[in-house]
Amino acid sequence: MAVGLFRVCLVVVTAIINHPLLFPRENATVPENEDEIIRKMQAHQEKLQLEQLRLEEEVARLAAEKEALEEAAEEGQRQNENRAAWDLWSTLCMILFLMIEVWRQDHQDAPSPECLGGDEEELPGLGGAPLRGLTLPNKATLGHFYERCIRGATADAARTREFVEGFVDDLLEALRSLCNRDVDMEVEDFIGVGSMYENWQVDRPLLCDLFVPFTPPEPYSFHPELWWSSRSVPLDRQGYGQIKVVRIDEDALGCICGKTKLGEDMLCLLHGKNSKVRPGSETEDLLCAKDSQYLDTIQVMKWFQTALTRAWHRIARKYEFDLAFGQLDTPGSLKIKFRSGKFMPFNLIPVIQCDDSDLYFVSHLPREPSRGTPASSTDWLLSFAVYERHFLRMTSKALPEGACHLSCLQIVSFLLSKQSRLTGPSGLSTYHLKTALLHLLLARRAADWKAQKLDACVHELLHFLEKSLLEKKLHHFFIGNHKVPEALGLPEAVRRAEPLNLFRPFVLQRGLYRKTIDSFYEMLKNAPALISEYSLHVPSDHANLPPKTVIL
Repeated sequence: MAVGLFRVCLVVVTAIINHPLLFPRENATVPENEDEIIRKMQAHQEKLQLEQLRLEEEVARLAAEKEALEEAAEEGQRQNENRAAWDLWSTLCMILFLMIEVWRQDHQDAPSPECLGGDEEELPGLGGAPLRGLTLPNKATLGHFYERCIRGATADAARTREFVEGFVDDLLEALRSLCNRDVDMEVEDFIGVGSMYENWQVDRPLLCDLFVPFTPPEPYSFHPELWWSSRSVPLDRQGYGQIKVVRIDEDALGCICGKTKLGEDMLCLLHGKNSKVRPGSETEDLLCAKDSQYLDTIQVMKWFQTALTRAWHRIARKYEFDLAFGQLDTPGSLKIKFRSGKFMPFNLIPVIQCDDSDLYFVSHLPREPSRGTPASSTDWLLSFAVYERHFLRMTSKALPEGACHLSCLQIVSFLLSKQSRLTGPSGLSTYHLKTALLHLLLARRAADWKAQKLDACVHELLHFLEKSLLEKKLHHFFIGNHKVPEALGLPEAVRRAEPLNLFRPFVLQRGLYRKTIDSFYEMLKNAPALISEYSLHVPSDHANLPPKTVIL
């Protein structure tokens, strides 16, 4: 029975295991779905192939774009390199062109062989002998020339100064009597400057230059503004300044009651309630430019000429001569006309003192070179004429007795004057000669200026001028010169300023430079013959000649 039961259980288990619903055969449905699966697999394979083709095309496109970008980058780099090379080449060509142009201008502006009488290699600084080996007459001939043509011709300089000073003193006194001190400018005593007061006057008729300082009426004052106080001033404006007219009560204590509102319950302790500052004062009555607080040179000269005319009419009956303005284009140029037909010129120049120094602002200087046309009528030229006189006086005390420095300046000035009459004026003036002498006085020993060395000193002064002309550089003696003695009292701001080149116009004006160079070398060529000819008739007795003048 147990065996039978085991068999029955075995059959049941076998039936259950082989039942198709419980364990279906794996290949039972294959015959039915095989075609469909194959189709699906083929479709999937086609999709994969299409996707692969698309990806291959995308990769190829990306590779092409990358290659194009790389080629563009390489092309841009090549263009940049070419552009940089071209810019460098253009810059080098420009530099080379500028160097050629400068070289050409220098050679074009240099004196011609006909003017020099030789090659340019003979000029100083170019490897040749200075002044082309100029040989001045011997000491005796040069001494005779000085005695006859210069010293004798200027013997009455002291009497001329005395006469002019006496007349001008009377004229200015009459001018003061006509002025209203409450509203008019106040005129001070005159100051003698220039060659007549430094004893190296050469030309005749003898000409006195007199500065006439003036100050504004109260409560106004002049405040100078110099070029070195501004960093943006153009080069051609160096040497000029402007003069501002201000009220003393506005500036001295720094009161701001006229510039701000104090309020109804506040009172200015400086001006009070009834003495308010007038910001809109009539500045034109103070000789200022229109709508400006700066002094106008044209207005000042018109006022000065009118005042002189009124003053002369007041005192004319006291004198037996006439007074007239000498040159219309030179304000302040006056001329005394005697009944005999002779005349005596002199210059009265209105000036303004710069602070408490001996510097003076002038509208013009008759015999100093103009440093360019002023940009406006409010530009005033700064004059060092008083300091120049002080320096010559100080230097003369340290030089040997009878020193030849002024005689040297007179001889060269005489040669320049004769040459100017021959070929017309050039860019070289007596002020340049004087500046060159001042530089030499500061650089040379006192023993080098002995009377026996007159010919050597004349030669050295001409050599210095030639070198300066060739270099187109002659610095102002005082501006930026640290070697000027401190005992002279020159303002420290002047010593610290940038040096001022008096020959700067030659750099900008080639025609003027060429004419000046030609005239200078023509003067050198004519100098020996001119000196010898003027020295042919030598006075046998020099005892009758007046003694040499000295610095007063």
